[in-house]
Amino acid sequence: MNTNYRGHILEVTRAGVSKWTALAKICEGLGIAPSEIAAIGDDTNDIEMIVNAGMGIAMGNAVDEVKRVADYETESNARDGVARAIERLLS
Repeated sequence: MNTNYRGHILEVTRAGVSKWTALAKICEGLGIAPSEIAAIGDDTNDIEMIVNAGMGIAMGNAVDEVKRVADYETESNARDGVARAIERLLS
């Protein structure tokens, strides 16, 4: 459970559909290999994407399950974590 959220979140998807399946399908159409994908996430619904991407990045505020499977951890969203991760990837 991600304690960063207040209230309740309900995500409804079709069986067999996830962030990773969508991202993989788009990249397949563009001729981009999974090894060329960087994925950034913070909650358990991001784990499949982080594990399958060539570079899996956990936000600093991510739940522990995400941090365990990521290749590296960036700063939290409050500290510009996505921008810092992109900067690192491009340098």
